[in-house]
Amino acid sequence: MSDIGSGDEGISSQSTYFLQRLRVQRVYRFAPFQFPSRPSVPTTGALEKYHGQGMDAGGNNFDSGQQPQEQELATKMLQIQSKRFYLDVKQNRRGRFIKVAEIGADGRRSQIFLAMSTAAEFRDHLSTFSDFYSSLGPPNPDNVPDDGKLKSEMMLKDNRRYYLDLKENSRGRFLRVSQTITRGGPRSQVALPAQGMIEFRDALTDLLDDFGTDDGGFKGELPEGRHLRVDNKNFYFDIGQNNRGIYMKVSEVVPSLQQVKSNFRTAITVPEKCWTRFRDILADYCDKMNRAHSDSADHHQGAAVAGPSGVPRAGSAQPARDVEPFAAGSRI
Repeated sequence: MSDIGSGDEGISSQSTYFLQRLRVQRVYRFAPFQFPSRPSVPTTGALEKYHGQGMDAGGNNFDSGQQPQEQELATKMLQIQSKRFYLDVKQNRRGRFIKVAEIGADGRRSQIFLAMSTAAEFRDHLSTFSDFYSSLGPPNPDNVPDDGKLKSEMMLKDNRRYYLDLKENSRGRFLRVSQTITRGGPRSQVALPAQGMIEFRDALTDLLDDFGTDDGGFKGELPEGRHLRVDNKNFYFDIGQNNRGIYMKVSEVVPSLQQVKSNFRTAITVPEKCWTRFRDILADYCDKMNRAHSDSADHHQGAAVAGPSGVPRAGSAQPARDVEPFAAGSRI
């Protein structure tokens, strides 16, 4: 008799049978699976080709229609004493400009930005400063100005100011170029050894010959900024220019009540083409508020002449018959 046909032993035999089936199923379910072979990895040349076609060094995907916000057109590198200087011609939506970066022997980096027309003006100043430097005698520690300045000039472009200072200290003579932005903006500067001014000028001239000095847009002189103080607020009106035209930036600055925090600043930009309309709207509101203040003053004056019940006060010259009391809630 088989195990399956026996009585109590059949139950044990059936359990053993099902356990064996489960073991077989489990072994089958978790049996090692042969994965298909991996696709071949692209060669280095193919990777470089993809990187060149689809992305720039900053990771911007050109194939998806995204364009880099800033494009480098040309660059020059100068080694002057222990410093390296990079002159990069760049272009963004506002136009072309030159970035001057200084990298010291310790790796510290500082930079300034010049519009093409400002770079041309800077080039001319470099010639003047170089001629002045050539006329100087050997350094004399006993004949150095207190501030160390031997010659200074200033350049102005829109809301940026550039200060050129030929200075002398214990390490020698150098040209310090400082860039500042009006209304408390950041300040940056580079220091060019005096011996390298001619080399720097020649490199700058080559770039300007290749890319021109025209910034485009308005060629005249923009009006100076103005300032208005009302209570604890300061309003600044600055005229600027970019590739879209001339604009007015109105900045509101409120001093912070806490010393650990900086002043609160907000600003709006008004294009020149709508200044007249902007002025007309503002003038219209001024007229309406003047009339409103005048009507309010007349109303308060009439209320002072008449009593609370509408009856003229004692001594008033207004006849009582001219004042008609009205019920509460009725329209005037």
